[in-house]
Amino acid sequence: MKIFHVFVFVYAFVSFDLFAQTGSVNEPVRYIGGVTIDPNVHEGRLRYAIGTESRQTIRVNRTHPELAEGYGWTYNHASNLAYWNGEFYQQYLSNPVDEHIPPGHTLLTTSKDGRKWEKPMVIFPHYIPPKGVKIPEGSTGYMMHQRMGFYVSSDNRLLTVAFYGHSEDPFMAGGIGRVVREIYKDGSMGPIYFIRYTSHADWNANNTSFPFYTESKDEGFVKICNELLNNKLITLQWWDEDRGLDGFYSIKDAREAISYYHRNDGNVIALWKRSATALSEDGGVTFSEPVKSPTLIMAGGKNWGQKTEDGRYAMVYNPIEMDEHRYPLTVISSDDGIIFDDMLLVQGEVPPRRFFGRWKDYGPCYVRGIVEGNGDAPGDDMWLSYSMNKEDIWVSRVPTPIRYAVNDDVEDDFENMKVGEGIVDWNTYSPKWAPVDIIEENNNICVQLKDKDPYDYARAIRVFEEGTQVELEFKINVQQLSEEPFDVDVVDRYGNRPVRISIDAHGKIMAFDGSEAKVLASAKENEWIDFKIQIDATPYGKYSLWVNDEKLASDFQLAEAVKSVERISFRTGAYRDLPNRKSNNEAIHPPLPGADEPSKEAIYYIDDFKASHL
Repeated sequence: MKIFHVFVFVYAFVSFDLFAQTGSVNEPVRYIGGVTIDPNVHEGRLRYAIGTESRQTIRVNRTHPELAEGYGWTYNHASNLAYWNGEFYQQYLSNPVDEHIPPGHTLLTTSKDGRKWEKPMVIFPHYIPPKGVKIPEGSTGYMMHQRMGFYVSSDNRLLTVAFYGHSEDPFMAGGIGRVVREIYKDGSMGPIYFIRYTSHADWNANNTSFPFYTESKDEGFVKICNELLNNKLITLQWWDEDRGLDGFYSIKDAREAISYYHRNDGNVIALWKRSATALSEDGGVTFSEPVKSPTLIMAGGKNWGQKTEDGRYAMVYNPIEMDEHRYPLTVISSDDGIIFDDMLLVQGEVPPRRFFGRWKDYGPCYVRGIVEGNGDAPGDDMWLSYSMNKEDIWVSRVPTPIRYAVNDDVEDDFENMKVGEGIVDWNTYSPKWAPVDIIEENNNICVQLKDKDPYDYARAIRVFEEGTQVELEFKINVQQLSEEPFDVDVVDRYGNRPVRISIDAHGKIMAFDGSEAKVLASAKENEWIDFKIQIDATPYGKYSLWVNDEKLASDFQLAEAVKSVERISFRTGAYRDLPNRKSNNEAIHPPLPGADEPSKEAIYYIDDFKASHL
């Protein structure tokens, strides 16, 4: 009897101790959802964060650089985001072809609304050393590397920062230092200064190419630089390149690419690459020793965490332990910044990589949001910045509260939506050459999908209430056909496509009866076509299709067995599953043929979407 009581006591003590770890220095955060990704498909078989709008801000072009940033460089990465003075600011670094191979510079693009972005301009040029200063032995030149892009001062002035170092290793002894300049409200910028030299080498104002910030005649500029230097939480973003032999940083044992957020109790959570996390109980002055969170699966992609506008918390990352394949981009959310749940898709697309380059990993890479203090964009959305294939630069706008389910019928006529704004409750994927927008056409508000990109497509997705007996109605207007099909898929929660309808290059409307595509009708340009689909979404279910009130498909077999459906996808190109996890990102290949030339433009309108249960 005594032994039994001892056993119960010990068991209870151990269980309590394990429970108490979550939220403490032993385990600052925990993902309890249990949902992980299927690595065999781009979307990972996840549900969508409803209403996410993803837009390409920079599409590289080697042949026609005037259509991109003016240089034709095809390695672009490490973007950062801020919102200040009524504008979005996106900064990123760029090299001609390869990661860590010079020359390199940093560029800036701006946007009033996060949808239309200006042509980028160089804000930190390729580094040219002073006369007589030689490149260190073993180095191949100069490069840029940064984890932080912006700082908004207490008196509302905007600084942009970056880091110069030696290729191919800019860290510690290979570093030169951090540079800074001010962005003014009229869009002009102040001179470039060094704000901090690496503590691992003997760089100073006499042997570097820019003056030290204290030489500025602008006392206000010097003041805000000092303010930045004294902010030990913000400057932890600098730790990667310079580990602070001089004791500059408040943490000695950090990790790569910090992001952080304040919990409601004032404590600060730090997140790094490779699942590392730590807790600060003094507001970010000092942190506990970083530990690996066993429930966060990730590799060398960045982990972004923040408090969201609805008072909750979000963490965004690539949930796979592979450095070369960084997809999909997912979000998990939390009420308290400790316990996270509901892994959902932010970005599930992986377009072809058009240009080879060293270490150009597949998928949405190095996600960052707006750092605390760097602005509050209008609305309740979370804004994210990342590179795609380390080639093009993107943003995603994620509405909050973050949700994945619809619990009622859907009736979208779009008349209450505004031209030039986001499409409420629709998930959109919008490359530069394949945009998705709300437009007005003959006094009618509808969705437009355009596409002149030879290697990408426009896509719009609407989540509806999950069900087995579902009726869907919508209208399509073919404005201009192209060589690529216009595909309409009805999809289940895992990404399976049991109903597949397509309009081909000749305007033929086809639907799949099991594995067989059958031609049902023809679409004429500039005419609205009414579609109605009734689906029995059960393992041996069927569906019927009406086109302009004529029943053209009766009890067609599903293309894939499912147990329910929950969304519809409209896409200006064929379904893709390449690259996949076997695709070698270091396999050298020439530029994809015609990658820099627009193809014949396709244009489609969508209107009056309805979803209900039978």
